[in-house]
Amino acid sequence: MAMTVYRSRNALCGPLTPDGITELALPRTRLARRGYQVDEVDALLHRLAYELGERSRQLAEVRAENRRIKNALRSWQSAETARRLSP
Repeated sequence: MAMTVYRSRNALCGPLTPDGITELALPRTRLARRGYQVDEVDALLHRLAYELGERSRQLAEVRAENRRIKNALRSWQSAETARRLSP
């Protein structure tokens, strides 16, 4: 399922930030009815879901790289200790 990226005349540029979301003004419905345009709200929700998913994916990658580096360091430290202790 392809994610739709929020695009409209009110679109935020770049990645979403808490301040950008707080300052976001969605267009109101036509003819002075109360509420927001459903398609604009849906598009924004899809963008938020995409951005959150992307950040979660990036965080998972960083955590995996961190584990890889920690394991490599532990292995190196063990090998160095073994080398120093061997006669």
